[in-house]
Amino acid sequence: MAKSSDNNRRKFMATTLQSVGLTALVGVLWSGYSAEAKAAKLVLRPPGALPEEDFLKACIKCGLCAEACVNRDTNIDKETGKQRPGTLKMAKGGDHKLVGTPFFTPRDVPCYMCDDIPCVPVCPSGALDEASVTNDKGELDINMAQMGLAVVHKESCIAYWGLQCDACYRACPLLDEAISLEYQKNDRTGKHAFLLPEVHSDVCTGCGLCEKACVTEKAAIFILPREYSTGRPGDHYVKGWDVKDQQRVGERKMDEIETQDKRSSEAPVDYLNKEIEY
Repeated sequence: MAKSSDNNRRKFMATTLQSVGLTALVGVLWSGYSAEAKAAKLVLRPPGALPEEDFLKACIKCGLCAEACVNRDTNIDKETGKQRPGTLKMAKGGDHKLVGTPFFTPRDVPCYMCDDIPCVPVCPSGALDEASVTNDKGELDINMAQMGLAVVHKESCIAYWGLQCDACYRACPLLDEAISLEYQKNDRTGKHAFLLPEVHSDVCTGCGLCEKACVTEKAAIFILPREYSTGRPGDHYVKGWDVKDQQRVGERKMDEIETQDKRSSEAPVDYLNKEIEY
């Protein structure tokens, strides 16, 4: 009887230890995944997405936006009659993004700027804000989307080498608005011209069609979330000739504007040539 009791006790202890070990392992794996997902900030969301922190709180991971994207009427290959891959994907393990949230990778499948923006109205939680892509006429307007911003890496863009390329310019759905070509003389040859792509941040929607079209091995023009691709001048710098820019800073009074810091109040002789980091 005692022997049977000892065996049961051993089995109980073994099972308990296994359960504790398995729980600890799952905890370690989950904490590692959570840290990785939170660190992946350079993720592009659908049109109308709230700021990332608010988006993650509001998104219920239902997948309706991705379903509407892939099932849209315009997503049929005219040659084969088959459905093409959708722009939006739902993150899964290994994507280095929060599982179940929608995102897109322009180099694979960009946003094709659908007029009716099918992914936005179906969102049941408000994570995709329909008002942000609705114009004054009450109509959905994909040109109001701010999914990201195109950035040109000049050192790898062959147009900056002097080779003729306007692939990104031609692919842009807002031709001569979101991307324009700047003509410059090529002093190296003396007889050719540079055709340099220039992105206009006030128009670019971040659709990624330019990144998809880029001919270089790794795209020389790519989309980044606006939070990471734009600067911020601060309220004390205002375009006096621009009424809208004045509205940006509100009613801030001139005597409250600070344009000096500790270094500004010192004479140059106080810090120059004294091995002080500045």
